[in-house]
Amino acid sequence: MIRLGAGPLERIVAVGAHCDDIAIGAGGTLLTMCLARPGLRVDALVLSGGGGEREQEEQAALAAFCPGADLRLTVLKLPDGRVPAHWEEAKAAVEELRARTEPDLVLAPRTEDAHQDHRGLAKLMTTAFRDHLVLGYEIVKWDADLGRPTAYQPLTDEIAERKVRLLQEHYASQRHRPWYDREAFLGLARIRGIECHARYAEAFDATKVTLNLGTLNLGG
Repeated sequence: MIRLGAGPLERIVAVGAHCDDIAIGAGGTLLTMCLARPGLRVDALVLSGGGGEREQEEQAALAAFCPGADLRLTVLKLPDGRVPAHWEEAKAAVEELRARTEPDLVLAPRTEDAHQDHRGLAKLMTTAFRDHLVLGYEIVKWDADLGRPTAYQPLTDEIAERKVRLLQEHYASQRHRPWYDREAFLGLARIRGIECHARYAEAFDATKVTLNLGTLNLGG
């Protein structure tokens, strides 16, 4: 397995169309980074769920998923399932986020996600954050849209279990959903772990990556 590091990480951006998207798609990665780098700045943006129970859940959940981090979370009130119809508002929010941070890493939905809200936000991110490492996280769901990832973050057993526990603890509003359970989250993490020679992992799509492998010797 080829391993490439992202270099020093001081600031990251994490975005989701809905409360719980970030935690489901990249919660283990957030835990891994924040535990390794106390004081890491995390600028998070969620497009829907603001002003109610969902926002309260998200505030508490991301604080738990980003221990010791400088977390700055914004939750908007765009209607669930209607992001394409509110394109200007979503675009303005992403551009405002871009204007106030220069991240070393961006975590966002996959551009091939079947959910229109996820897909729309993903496309906005790659236009606003053009010169950044953008990793598209995956969310298991009924649509059966999981693809073939190009990047993996291995998770320790402890981190994988902690992620599942935090998802269950902090998103009480989602527990009634048939797909929202320990087996689904840990099962996908186990499959992605197999694919990268680890016990557990989270997987991402890397749309575009520029390598820095040193100076080429073109002499004779």
